[in-house]
Amino acid sequence: MQHEINVNNHIEFFDTDKVAKQAAGAVLMREKNAVVLATVAREDKMVEEDFLPLTVQYIEKAYAAGKIPGGYIKRETKPGDNETLSARIIDRSLRPLFPKGYAYPTQIVVMVLSVDSEVDLQVMSLNAASVALYLSDIPIKAPVCGVRIGRIDNEFILNPSNSELKNSTLDLYVAGVKDELLMIEMRALANKKDDLHFINELSEDDTLRALELASSAILKGSNEYEKTFAAYRKISNLKYKIENSYDELAGFIKNSYLVKLKIAINQMAKSERASEISKIAEEISQESIATEKGWLLEDIEKALHLCKRELVREQIIKEEKRADGRGLKEVRKIDIETNILPSAHGSCLFTRGQTQALVVATLGNDNDAQMSDILTEKTPICEKFMVNYNFPGFSVGEATPIKAPGRRELGHGNLAKRALQPSVDEGYAHTIRLVSEILESNGSSSMATVCGGALALRAAGVPSVKLVAGVAMGLVFEEDKYAILTDIMGLEDHDGDMDFKVAGSLEGITALQMDIKLGGIEQKVLKEALYQAREAREYILNIMQEASEKIVVNTEVLPKLEIFNIDPNKIPDIIGQGGKTIKEIIDKFEVCIDLDRDKGEVKITGSNQELINQSKEFILNLIHTKSFNKKREKKDISKFEIGEEFIGKVQKVVDFGVFVELRDGVDGLLHSSKIKEKLDLGDEIKVKIADIKNGKVSLDLV
Repeated sequence: MQHEINVNNHIEFFDTDKVAKQAAGAVLMREKNAVVLATVAREDKMVEEDFLPLTVQYIEKAYAAGKIPGGYIKRETKPGDNETLSARIIDRSLRPLFPKGYAYPTQIVVMVLSVDSEVDLQVMSLNAASVALYLSDIPIKAPVCGVRIGRIDNEFILNPSNSELKNSTLDLYVAGVKDELLMIEMRALANKKDDLHFINELSEDDTLRALELASSAILKGSNEYEKTFAAYRKISNLKYKIENSYDELAGFIKNSYLVKLKIAINQMAKSERASEISKIAEEISQESIATEKGWLLEDIEKALHLCKRELVREQIIKEEKRADGRGLKEVRKIDIETNILPSAHGSCLFTRGQTQALVVATLGNDNDAQMSDILTEKTPICEKFMVNYNFPGFSVGEATPIKAPGRRELGHGNLAKRALQPSVDEGYAHTIRLVSEILESNGSSSMATVCGGALALRAAGVPSVKLVAGVAMGLVFEEDKYAILTDIMGLEDHDGDMDFKVAGSLEGITALQMDIKLGGIEQKVLKEALYQAREAREYILNIMQEASEKIVVNTEVLPKLEIFNIDPNKIPDIIGQGGKTIKEIIDKFEVCIDLDRDKGEVKITGSNQELINQSKEFILNLIHTKSFNKKREKKDISKFEIGEEFIGKVQKVVDFGVFVELRDGVDGLLHSSKIKEKLDLGDEIKVKIADIKNGKVSLDLV
């Protein structure tokens, strides 16, 4: 059955009970020429572990855009970064909907089957997945709706097309259900006016206005989906895990082990805290009452963690005190060292409390840019600004093997990239790669990456327009009271109700990410959180500015660069037949050469400035000589006779002689073997024609 829905500037068609009928829920969604298939499948047996076993996959099929996959293997293989990030957005938006105690292994798969260059696949795919989940026998209260907000000419635009988004100064992606916001991703987009680079930071008030528009659209969309599909939902007979209350065990812990538990909570490092709580659990298990009551070690540990959560939240709400003794608005101690790696182009060791990021900047040429295939783009895009985030196990005291980056690493790197990219002029000549090595983590390592990355850029001599800093905020709700936390540590992230990361300059926000665990959040609370984040950001930026002013750029290790322009028609002369000439230049002078055929721009990079200068001179001489020879070849020399004498000026000096102007723009070559004394450009000499052959004139001295 097909359903047509017109909401939030979109006309959407949903086919239900047509494809993938053996899945728990499935929908085929079409918008313009874009088609996606969203399916939900689950196992019948619950897992024993206490977690939600949800997997989300987003897959873009090459045939959707009439393409055959590139590379050696002509089929879709592992997901690209864009697919992984899109899957992560769907996961973060839908995960909060699952009922408490749900423990059935569940997989949501979204496959892009057809594309339209103007359709936003991320928004479309989330909405399709949401409807498929709502139609399944998994009882969620209402469908999620995703929207994107752009800003063009200072006007907010709901669900801009892909071409409109390219002209937007804002990219705000919001997902929610009814009047509750669940997930926010925002980035400011830079632009150029009159050759000046502008960061279009969003103020706190403008951010709230944009979120208000998004909230209104989400409410409409969620209601429309619910009204359309409520009658087609499958009946649910699922059972859920019943959570033990542990009342008696918790009471014993509070009466006998409260002091020890508080001490364990105040252990700042995650590994130390976990170790202390495990010791307390072992101690309780040895008590006679534990034997009498039949308390298992795993039950004791669960009860301890419940008591820990209650203590942490109670201390924050009632005493306005945090586990590490800080006030609610207090930022942990910050230490900054720059250029600690002698051979790296730029580096910064940024430490905030027990979170530490070593961020390293590397500058490259155009060939080092990241090429990416985007399904809605006809040709691959070239990214000259990259941020890679690595999170080894030792950063939290765990002995785990280092593997390829997962969804979390890609997501954190992408957030840092969104925060920092607007501060670098898109016309900057070098390709930039930032790598963040998390050496220690106890909360908000992604924001440490932003701070360290901004300073690593400066340490590499990159002329970033403004410094950018990031801070992670938390929120704790208890009945009618709440507390907003600045610079949260891991404990507060785990036991809190909101994870809210804000990055930006002194003027405004460049990137924002929010995940809410408890449902909706009032505008008043959101506003307070944004302005509290601004205070923290300004505090951090002042410390970073002091560190920036002390940076000593290691110019010796930085790549050297020379850019100049020539007639675009001369570019083939540099390349040569089959690329032979340019390869010889690169090998001879040990440089990299990038050519822009449209603008006639020549970009030479290398480690030795002298060799770069020589290669530039070689290229200019090459062009001049070829032009000179072509010019000579076109002249009529039929009226010249052997033995005819001339007094002419030297027009060009080359290794094998000089070219002398005769008449009518015709030049003759006086070979070096016939020159008795040094001749310079412009010298007048008396010559006679010695030979005329193959359209060339050879001269002798008179």
